[in-house]
Amino acid sequence: MQTDMFKDKVVIVTGGANGIGRCIADEFRSQGAVVYVIDKQEGEHFVGDISKKEVLEAFAVEVLSQHSKVDIIINNALPLMKGIDECSYEEFQYAMSVGVTAPFYLVKLFMPHLADGASIINISSSRDRMSQPQTESYTAAKGGIAALTHALAVSLAGRARVNSISPGWIDTAYTVYEGPDATQQPAGRAGNPMDIANMVLFLCSDKAGFITGENICIDGGMTRQMIYHGDCGWKLSE
Repeated sequence: MQTDMFKDKVVIVTGGANGIGRCIADEFRSQGAVVYVIDKQEGEHFVGDISKKEVLEAFAVEVLSQHSKVDIIINNALPLMKGIDECSYEEFQYAMSVGVTAPFYLVKLFMPHLADGASIINISSSRDRMSQPQTESYTAAKGGIAALTHALAVSLAGRARVNSISPGWIDTAYTVYEGPDATQQPAGRAGNPMDIANMVLFLCSDKAGFITGENICIDGGMTRQMIYHGDCGWKLSE
């Protein structure tokens, strides 16, 4: 890929201090983009809790005080994961605020300033279509942002393309697994942040100009594979 594809593009990344978000931000920077990160972790970026309306508004003011347009918005921040046994009303509301409300409001704030050919990417999860026990807050938020994606794609038609990515097992430490942890996945390995960043950059490029409203699952094929006793090194517990 050419190294200046996103030269001088203004890119927003929520939750960009670590993991997948940091990888995405770094890849855009390597392509010449001007990247603004907002994260609750301390660091050399805008520090704030995106569940708070006033924090999102202050962040937008800071970006727009330096740029008249925004080219790309990546809604990546992680919502809280708690299950129905322990998750309180307030915690569930917080997960929705981080995972669904903040992406909606951030797009709304920047909407009048979207550049021609703007792109918005929402990071969902393969949990938007499958679950483990006791994950309701996270799973609901990820399902919400997946649905928000196609709604925004229709509302912003002609102004921005809007797509979502649903990562599966992504090891942010780039651990190489062996045995069932690898062979259970049709791709033969766990994922890493670059698997997601590569797709983000593609979807934000002119090469993806006819793609909008889509949700792309990047999970090594896990959601397509049925596993029974004896498959992939797995055995039924006795």
